[in-house]
Amino acid sequence: MQQFRLGPPVHRVVRGLELVGLVVILIATFVAAGQDIAEMIEARRVTLADLLLLFLYLEVLAMIGAYLQTGRLPIRFPIYIGIIALARFLVLEVKDLEAWKMLAVGATMLILAGTVLLLRYGHLKLPYPENEADTITGDVDDSRRRGVEHDGS
Repeated sequence: MQQFRLGPPVHRVVRGLELVGLVVILIATFVAAGQDIAEMIEARRVTLADLLLLFLYLEVLAMIGAYLQTGRLPIRFPIYIGIIALARFLVLEVKDLEAWKMLAVGATMLILAGTVLLLRYGHLKLPYPENEADTITGDVDDSRRRGVEHDGS
């Protein structure tokens, strides 16, 4: 199968659009969190659902930070967001949910938590090569070619 490679100008445009999208998400997350904090201050009350919502915002910010730092999106972050969102759903809807629906949501949370454990185990026991491109193209990273040491990040 032929691998499609972007030329430098196209790659810069795509990377720029990614950064614009991340900035939009970052600003929207700050605005949404600010609005929710203002509502909590106005109500003079903080509920468990409010705290879980703030954790959702925090996970989105952590996901953006991880992407900006590494250029990759760890799959665990969206799974964490899913678990927290399901927990918040349970807290908000517990009075209206039938028992089997609560069990289904709880089981889904356990499956997601198990998925995180499997991903972590796989990452520790079967780590990615230092540069994934090495396995695809057989090329060596430019910095290693020049003798620059990596700090592991």
